[in-house]
Amino acid sequence: MNKQTKQEILRLYKTFQEEDSTKENRLDRWRNLEPESAELISTIVKTQQFRNLLEIGTSNGFSTLWLADAALSTAGKLTTLEIDATRTAKAREHLAQFDLLSPVTLLTLDAKAFLETADPVFDFIFLDAQRSYYTSYWPDLKRLLQTPNSLLIVDNAVSHHDQVSDFIALIQREGVYTTHVDPVGAGLLFVSKK
Repeated sequence: MNKQTKQEILRLYKTFQEEDSTKENRLDRWRNLEPESAELISTIVKTQQFRNLLEIGTSNGFSTLWLADAALSTAGKLTTLEIDATRTAKAREHLAQFDLLSPVTLLTLDAKAFLETADPVFDFIFLDAQRSYYTSYWPDLKRLLQTPNSLLIVDNAVSHHDQVSDFIALIQREGVYTTHVDPVGAGLLFVSKK
């Protein structure tokens, strides 16, 4: 991502934060990924040359901007899922603003329904959605992560550890996955096959 685009995206993030600060109900907020987490994830996608990306939880597209930029650099494609049509429209608007729509397929639907029928083609999945559903997503997530060196990254592993601890324990019990929590931003959980 060039320096000017990064600065403009970070300015956009500040407007999202300001808007969130005026909303009392947490569910009405954008709840965007922290910029340092977004940049780290983008760097990982680029360095690992991931080409088939899935994002679960688009919101207004802040993290999607970083993933789309990474997908462009790897000649990859990004599928991003959001259940709220208004948020999908906002994400589309932001991607168009930064000329990052071309590698992205935006879908407005229930993540569980998508995961149950998706083909196992993804080498990278970013999960940042309603945490209470994560354990029900796991059977399909692990089915989708079949390519060599595939990676799942999950946000809020530190800030909402109590809400993701059952999910982490479920993964670790299988004994075939490496898990690591990085404290960057709200905490990122990394999951890959041993």
